[in-house]
This record gives sequence, C-alpha cells and structure tokens, in this order.
Amino acid sequence: MNLIEIVVEGKGSALAEIDGRNPRTAREIYERLPLEAKAQLWGDEVYFELPFALTDENPSPSSEAGDVSFWTPGSAFCIFFGGTQPYSAVNHIGRIVSGIDVFPGVEEGDRIILRQGEG
Repeated sequence: MNLIEIVVEGKGSALAEIDGRNPRTAREIYERLPLEAKAQLWGDEVYFELPFALTDENPSPSSEAGDVSFWTPGSAFCIFFGGTQPYSAVNHIGRIVSGIDVFPGVEEGDRIILRQGEG
C-alpha cells in the first residue's frame, strides 16, 4: 500500500502517495478501493463523500497544495490543490506526487474514481 490513483473521467488522473501520519485512516480507505463519487468543489479543493464513516485519528487544521485528506464530519475525501484550507480539521493521508494539474479543471459533478495505484 503506497499509491492511490485518482481518475477524473475525461480529464486525466493523478497519483497520491500515502504517508504515515494517519495510518489507520489511510488503510481503511485503501482497503475499500476502488471507489467512485461525484466531485464537489470548495475553493481550491476537490472533495466527495465516501460511503462510510471514519473517526478522527490525528486531525490537522491546515493543509498545503497537494495534500490528500479525509474529513470525518462529512465522510469526505479531500484533495487540496491551492491555498484553500480545510473547513475544519482533517485526517491527512498523503500527497499528490503527479498530476496535480488536473484538479483546477474539475467541475461539480465530474465522475471521480479512486483505485489502488501502481508504482
């Protein structure tokens, strides 16, 4: 377990490398892949609800461009690609290592698929 591929249908894909800051959260998401959802936007953040709840593990109130996180109050997978900060604390699970340029072109309702990455 170390990569998650994030496919934005018709627009491209990105790879996120899982880190060790919130290993339980990352493992629980990774083991449920593949997952599919419709994109929602908030500033420089693409997010979407996942069909399960997780609890806070080591939540952080801030993010940097490229961070991939899970927001427990909304059961949302979050991809930060600019200066937007989380609405409230998130469980950081990794960083985009390639393809971050796909996210500024994402529109509300775009189909997103999360799957285990190769590399």
